[in-house]
Amino acid sequence: MIRKMHDSDGPRVLEIYKKGLETRNATFETEAPDWKHWDLAHHHFCRFVYEENAMIIGWGALAPVSARSCYEGVTEISIYIDTDHLGKGIGSKLMKAIIDESEKNGIWTLYASIFPENVASHKLHLSHGFKEVGIRKRIARLDGVWRDTLILERRSNKVGII
Repeated sequence: MIRKMHDSDGPRVLEIYKKGLETRNATFETEAPDWKHWDLAHHHFCRFVYEENAMIIGWGALAPVSARSCYEGVTEISIYIDTDHLGKGIGSKLMKAIIDESEKNGIWTLYASIFPENVASHKLHLSHGFKEVGIRKRIARLDGVWRDTLILERRSNKVGII
């Protein structure tokens, strides 16, 4: 079941995020923030969890890409699934919920930065209308190793249309 995220979900959301960090293919971050900082960094209108048997096993949320008002309809998407539950289609269900909710809230572009090695995430985004718009070569180091990121975006066909 997909439902809106509550503050009480914070510990489990961060636990799943930490599991993603451990894979070294989800983000350049190496430590999870505390809930207060995570909460401040993400939009409140588009946060979801996937719950199965009363246990949260995945989440998705949007974060602003800029504080400038001209970019208020551009957000970065994050979807994390507990590594013990990968390959069940949970990411796709969360992605659909986020896309629908983002458009209800005036978001015209969803942005993602993905390690090329994260094949499952790349396929997930492409299957939901994201287009690869570039690659950032050796953009940053993780554990002392330079890594590339693929840049993907999804433009709404409902919001921001002229």
